[in-house]
Amino acid sequence: MSRIPTFTSPLLLGFDAMEKTLERIAKGNDGYPPYNIERLRPDGETGEPDRLRITLAVAGFSEEDLDVTTEENQLVIRGRQSESGERDYLYRGIAARQFQRTFVLADGMRVSGAELKNGLLSVDLVRPEPVRMVKKINISVPD
Repeated sequence: MSRIPTFTSPLLLGFDAMEKTLERIAKGNDGYPPYNIERLRPDGETGEPDRLRITLAVAGFSEEDLDVTTEENQLVIRGRQSESGERDYLYRGIAARQFQRTFVLADGMRVSGAELKNGLLSVDLVRPEPVRMVKKINISVPD
């Protein structure tokens, strides 16, 4: 059975990169580490845009073990715990497991900061107000 591309409509021009991004996201997430995404609304009078906060449960990871980067239109969070050879475990139920979690960002979104507190990594994103743009296209008539 062949796969029919999602964005084959002639009305969706230039969306092939978005289709590839969606396929990559669908394949890449195994559920670890768990995360929340919440909307933070300002007080209304300040005129600030809405913000988003992504919170990942990264218990056991230190600041040095975590890496938060933006690559093109993606937020990439990586975690890698360093093994300390000085411990002698009788039972090991907490895995020192590395991870990579990717979030696709809309155009114009930017990371305003990240904080690690009580085993939770919070990454704040600013969501700018969309600018409504109407552009007049001149029609030329050949002589």
